[in-house]
Amino acid sequence: MNPLAWLRDRRLPAAIVVLAIATGAGQLLLWWIGPGPRSNDFVGPPRSGYTLYNFNGEVYGQDGLPSLRLNGPRADRREGDDSLYLNAPRFDLPSKDPGVPDWKGDSQYGWVDKSGTVIKLQGKVNMHRPAYADTAAADLHTSDVTAWPKDNRMETAAPALMVQGASTMSGVGMRANLNDKHLELLNDVRATFPPRQRKRS
Repeated sequence: MNPLAWLRDRRLPAAIVVLAIATGAGQLLLWWIGPGPRSNDFVGPPRSGYTLYNFNGEVYGQDGLPSLRLNGPRADRREGDDSLYLNAPRFDLPSKDPGVPDWKGDSQYGWVDKSGTVIKLQGKVNMHRPAYADTAAADLHTSDVTAWPKDNRMETAAPALMVQGASTMSGVGMRANLNDKHLELLNDVRATFPPRQRKRS
């Protein structure tokens, strides 16, 4: 037998074995040092955990008394952040003083955080308090209000108009604390106060 032919017959299987080992080692090396599989970044639109129609809800303050009552045609609790999204909410801010009526209001949309400590009233916001004793009825018109109902505070950076009887106040930006009946207009403030009529003796 020709030695060269024998050697040629052995080279081909040996080359195949070496090539198979090299390919397998290369694949193992690629799996070891290569990047992991790409995750699917598409999450899709937010979904409602549940939807309430014609809902009613209350937020309680630190004193255990209601600090905000909410109702409206629809509320959606979304998965992930557990916040509430409200359509056309109506709200009451209960008065802490006997004999003083509650503020009542509405907005186009609303949002309540998971803990119920922050509420955003979005779009146009209108509030009304009826007259009582010798105090005239009051109306507040603004938009995009952030409120902390447990602290009875609210604020907005939008224009605000307050009308009480014949008096008007307007400005850009507002802060209000309902505990001490303090309302502050921040910029471009204008006010009209008619003269008080003197009581005849």
